[in-house]
Amino acid sequence: MNATDPLKAAGVTLQRNAFGKLVLTTALGEQFDSVVPIRAFPVQSPDDGIALVNLDGKEVAWLDRLDAVDEPARSLIAEELATREFMPVILEIVSVTSFSTPCTWKVETDRGTTDFVLRGDEEIRRVGTEGCLLVADSHGIQFLVRDHRTLNPQSRKILDRFL
Repeated sequence: MNATDPLKAAGVTLQRNAFGKLVLTTALGEQFDSVVPIRAFPVQSPDDGIALVNLDGKEVAWLDRLDAVDEPARSLIAEELATREFMPVILEIVSVTSFSTPCTWKVETDRGTTDFVLRGDEEIRRVGTEGCLLVADSHGIQFLVRDHRTLNPQSRKILDRFL
């Protein structure tokens, strides 16, 4: 048990209702149905700064760190975030059809192998200073490269041609 759990310290409980939606109840008994967690920094600090907002988009609770929250609330929040966010992490660049754009990339992600079309070099953006990249495909899906310096040599060689 975490002695500094911000939800417990505030007397807040979090649970799922019969419809699978998160319900937040305050220490005063006020209940918020269909609460949604939203990350403040989804790429650089995904476990820091999570707002729990009601249906009107109003913040009803703030968590400085997800790991400060005890179970089962932590798992409920993590599950809800996973269903809302889709950002596959590129583990390897298997091949590209061309080094000029548009071209098709075949990549291995944390969610399996996939192909996508890169429209232009500008669709690869640096995020922060730690080698993190966001790659947008032609459909607007964002792929994350946590640190391009840790990719295998073949993947780095391909990526370097586009950076």
